[in-house]
Amino acid sequence: QVQFVESGGGLVQPGGSLRLSCEASGISIIAFTMAWYRQLPGKQQREFVARVGAVAKHYADFVKDRFTISRDNDKNAIFLEMNSLEPEDTGVYFCNTETNPRPWGQGTQVTVSS
Repeated sequence: QVQFVESGGGLVQPGGSLRLSCEASGISIIAFTMAWYRQLPGKQQREFVARVGAVAKHYADFVKDRFTISRDNDKNAIFLEMNSLEPEDTGVYFCNTETNPRPWGQGTQVTVSS
């Protein structure tokens, strides 16, 4: 079955950086536009963060050039480089296909706090 395993989260101070990874199994991501989402504290809905197709990338407005999404089809993985992190970025980060989402993984917790 399809499985996504997110990693790389942690506790960082405001202005810090993290690199998130998402490894997929049971699906070949080369065929899909992949995306990162996040669930903010106290919110039930996940919100879109960024997506990457074969070439094109797109980011949510709140990213403001701070994050970079990438993919490695050979490793069947996507990544999210996050810089200039703000407390408002605190949340659980997930990856999935952009359309027809598969079962969600556990996500990786990102906490930005001094």
